[in-house]
Amino acid sequence: MVHTLISLVLVGLFSLGNGGLSSPLTSPSLGALPGAAGLFAGTPPELGVRDGQLSPCPESPNCVVSQNADADHAIAPLSYSSDRETARATVLKVLTVVPRTQVIEQTADYIRFASSSRLLGFVDDGEFYFPADENLIQMRSASRLGESDLGINRRRMEQIRLALRDLGA
Repeated sequence: MVHTLISLVLVGLFSLGNGGLSSPLTSPSLGALPGAAGLFAGTPPELGVRDGQLSPCPESPNCVVSQNADADHAIAPLSYSSDRETARATVLKVLTVVPRTQVIEQTADYIRFASSSRLLGFVDDGEFYFPADENLIQMRSASRLGESDLGINRRRMEQIRLALRDLGA
């Protein structure tokens, strides 16, 4: 029941905007636009954790980050009450129901994913960092191209927060 509710909420959110990748640089909905697959994907940025920090956001408004951000880019980190591995597994489970989303990289303390928009295949990169010394998940999500994302990156991360809460993470 909870899984169905989470799926419906995420499908509703992501069918309106950016959602995920069916494959790294293509989207099946681009069939109506021959040759457009990958046109708006952009180049994957160098991301990851450096000195216990996710990358800062650029000045453009199409990014949110939970560490060292100004007011326009700030988003609260996720908290969890389970152990770190259970929290990590739950995040991975939630990402499986986000349309057009693909996990790109994962380690014991880090998950990177990419999501693409349904219509034109714009790609957003998301990250979760699980510091060993706290029950928090630091997160970041940003568009590869363009200036505005119409708030999609923030909404995606907040929907993931709600899904984790529903699952008791």
